Amino acid sequence: MADLNIKRVKSSEIEFNDKLVSINRVTKVTKGGRTFSFSAIVVVGNGNGIVGYGLGKAKEVVAAIAKGTEDAKKNLIKVPVLKGTIPHEQEGKYSGARVLLKPAAQGTGVKAGGAMRAVLESVGVKDVLAKSKGSSNPHSVVKATIAALLKMKDPYTISKLRGIEIDRVFNG
Repeated sequence: MADLNIKRVKSSEIEFNDKLVSINRVTKVTKGGRTFSFSAIVVVGNGNGIVGYGLGKAKEVVAAIAKGTEDAKKNLIKVPVLKGTIPHEQEGKYSGARVLLKPAAQGTGVKAGGAMRAVLESVGVKDVLAKSKGSSNPHSVVKATIAALLKMKDPYTISKLRGIEIDRVFNG
């Protein structure tokens, strides 16, 4: 998220759906015994081009999920969604995880696994082909997917910048 032209979104007055991506139980061994805590990765989105992710850590699962949801609402971004799919093919990378997103024809559905599926469904993409390469760590896959979505360019803005019709953006 080092890109300066990120479209940040305020979370006020927007209805969000949250999806739990993964829960991890962490054990700390001390002289007095084992202490368990939980970390939860949560993705929130409104199903209409806005998505965010967050990590919550707490002694209980419910508290970790709540903290993750609050963190996700602080990290919202706007993503261009065109006719239920993404506007163009895009790759994303974070740490050891690499993802590839391709637009798909209407009726294809979300062809993506685990962590990527949660992000793409939360953003409101209905038809997409996706492939995860490299690390399958859910945290890295979520961040790589968000990175790929951040690189997406809105076709309407491109057509205005180039001074051409929207049809020529895709065909020309």
